[in-house]
Amino acid sequence: MAKGKTNAMRLLDAAGIEYGMHEYNNKDGKIDGVSVAHKIRIEPGRVFKTLVTEGAGGLFVFVVPVEAELDLKRAARAAGEKKVDMLPVKEIQKQTGYIRGGCSPVGMKKLYPTFIDTQAEEFESIVVSAGRIGAQIELSPRDLAEVVNASFCEIVNNS
Repeated sequence: MAKGKTNAMRLLDAAGIEYGMHEYNNKDGKIDGVSVAHKIRIEPGRVFKTLVTEGAGGLFVFVVPVEAELDLKRAARAAGEKKVDMLPVKEIQKQTGYIRGGCSPVGMKKLYPTFIDTQAEEFESIVVSAGRIGAQIELSPRDLAEVVNASFCEIVNNS
């Protein structure tokens, strides 16, 4: 099943950041974060999805728990914008180099302003996409924030 290293893995290697690798079978076509969490046998609370938004100042990346919903008002405040909207799916690959379902916060075409939900700080390690469907990486939230120059903010709906 291993298909070699992704951009995200190469960047983490180059930065000397330790990470674990989780691969999963995608034959059922389920690429939502909760399904992926079950496939890799990690509680969904520790698995985070990468969401890309756009505002007047450009693109912004948000890393949130897979079971949570990004609060666009909080996201805009974190980014210093009046408003942000989700980047249309058809734009994701063009802007990030990644496809929907395989979008890693690490190794995008550009280093966009990145924000990680504060829930990540509760864990020694979290899981994010490795940059392709079927592969996830596990690393410390602090290391992730360091490599993508991210801030921790409350950016999800508290429901």
